[in-house]
Amino acid sequence: MQSRRGILFILSSPSGAGKSTLARRLMNWDNTLSFSVSATTRNPRAGEIEGREYFFRSHNEFVQMVDNNEMLEYAEVFGNFYGSPREVVENTIVEGKDVIFDIDWQGGQQIRNSGLASDVVSIFILPPSLKELQERLRGRGQDTDEVIQNRMEKCREEINHWAEYDYCLVNRKLDDTEEDLKNILKAERLKKCRQLTLEGLVSNLYNEVDLKS
Repeated sequence: MQSRRGILFILSSPSGAGKSTLARRLMNWDNTLSFSVSATTRNPRAGEIEGREYFFRSHNEFVQMVDNNEMLEYAEVFGNFYGSPREVVENTIVEGKDVIFDIDWQGGQQIRNSGLASDVVSIFILPPSLKELQERLRGRGQDTDEVIQNRMEKCREEINHWAEYDYCLVNRKLDDTEEDLKNILKAERLKKCRQLTLEGLVSNLYNEVDLKS
């Protein structure tokens, strides 16, 4: 019997606050972690590969997946749809493996309100300041000034949802935030509600006590 059921480890933040980098670092630290690859209707960026960064789908294909209840969560962000295919995630946690989600507050809210809510550990990543967040977005060199402005305008709405999460970390230094995330994951894995073999072990201990009496 496997020792525990997997965890749905949700990371959310305003764009540019570091959740994607932190998710990659966690994956490098523990290769048993699975990354929930999202489906999206946006166009691939340079270097992105189908099935690695995203499953790239047309608008009609995405809507069909939603209609067929194939999405665990989905949302429209900056004119494009993003969502997490359900089947792979459910199969992974049943096998006792943890899944990392790099999603926004809307997706996190949907998963926390789903039938998998008891498997969720959610962390919101805050930037130390909006000025630094804007500098990070410009430093990535991925977006136009107009897109960056749109992301900054949306940032306030996203930050408003920080209190809905189990944990909230301020990402001042990536190394420190990474260590905090590792500690959270270690502690959550050890919670008694997640350890499926504990009840049987305790029962055996009681039996051993009876044998000695």
